[in-house]
Amino acid sequence: MPTYLVQFAQFHEDFRLPELKSLARLENVKIEFNVDEYRLDVPFFKVQIESDEEAQKLVKRAILIKNMYELWGEGKTYEDVHEEVKSRPERWDAYKDVSFKFTVSAFNSTVSRDRQLSVINSFSYLGFEGPIDMKNPAVQFAVLEDFGSTPYVAGVEAVREYIYMGRLVASGSRDLVSRYTLKKRNYLGTTSMDAELSLVMANQALAAPGKIVYDPFVGTGSFLFTCAHFGAYTIGSDIDGRQIRGKGDGKGVKANVEQYQLQGRVLDSLVFDVCHHPWRVKEWLDAIVTAPYGVRAGAKTLGRKENSKLPLAMRSYEGQPMHTREDYYPPTKPYEMSEVISDLLNFAAEHLRIGGRLVYWLPTVTEEYESTDIPQHPSMVEISNSEQNFGQWARRLITMEKVRDWIPTQLEQVEDEKRPGHYLFREKYFSFGQ
Repeated sequence: MPTYLVQFAQFHEDFRLPELKSLARLENVKIEFNVDEYRLDVPFFKVQIESDEEAQKLVKRAILIKNMYELWGEGKTYEDVHEEVKSRPERWDAYKDVSFKFTVSAFNSTVSRDRQLSVINSFSYLGFEGPIDMKNPAVQFAVLEDFGSTPYVAGVEAVREYIYMGRLVASGSRDLVSRYTLKKRNYLGTTSMDAELSLVMANQALAAPGKIVYDPFVGTGSFLFTCAHFGAYTIGSDIDGRQIRGKGDGKGVKANVEQYQLQGRVLDSLVFDVCHHPWRVKEWLDAIVTAPYGVRAGAKTLGRKENSKLPLAMRSYEGQPMHTREDYYPPTKPYEMSEVISDLLNFAAEHLRIGGRLVYWLPTVTEEYESTDIPQHPSMVEISNSEQNFGQWARRLITMEKVRDWIPTQLEQVEDEKRPGHYLFREKYFSFGQ
């Protein structure tokens, strides 16, 4: 198969390869690569794909991929690159008379204008006779110089490690980050997830037209919008309807649905405790995408606190039973993080279809985390585990897939009996720095 060069965005490096694999699965694109060649500290990665059309399918909705190039030449020196390019002259004729653009760029360094022209002229043997068009060319070629991960220092000559030359085949959809950025969103909350990672999660979930995606801790609905953007029908729920409704000034989850014109795909946001949910059918969801924690407020579930001194009794206000009032808010108790994750995994195993995915954020204490902390389930397999590190704590994006039917007697399992790194996370989070 032809070799293509992936140019990743140099952000969220631990999430890039899982997104690439998920997109290959979603688009049914056959892709081969050597995982040992993947590096977090550089944006370039070689893959083998059957054709340009397959490469375009793979990249068209990617968030962490900038560009995909058909690789024409590579090497540590320009002599090596030119030798490879000249070894396949049959490629050149298709672009002899069309408009074209040629660019030269560098990772972790800069390329002067004079050197750019010098590099471009060194490829004059290609014999392209079409007009140069810098705005809308029929074909674009690029030379990409890799200066490695050594920090760039102005005035100090950087050492070039490698060179790639190729033809641009496709670009990702990083413009969606700007479309869904929190800076432009009508309604926000303290738990609103940033656009880039919300979009990546939609790709991890394989969100696509006709699928049903559910967020059981919906908050202000960030995942509803990004999954719906890719065509899925989305629905959310939360124990606290105040985040869904907003403050009564016309702003709430519905305001964002209207802002993004997703009325036909974001179905609704409901108010209930997912531990006491109303769903009466099994295996009806294609994906569950959620962030089941709130550091500031803490996760809640229905019930009375264990140390409550109030007797069990029906309460009334102005002669009306409290639970019949429109403004009634039922009593809740803290929902410990390891219990949240355990219940979420069991819920996913019961309600996902075979092949459906659970994509969720897991907060952990960095020094306490071990890979065995991730709960497992007989019906589910772990697809990826990506870390976003914040120093003393981190959050990990866990993707799991349902591979076999749910059996009621089978519950989630933790490989190690020790307390996981996310146990009592909220209490530990607020102790940092003390």
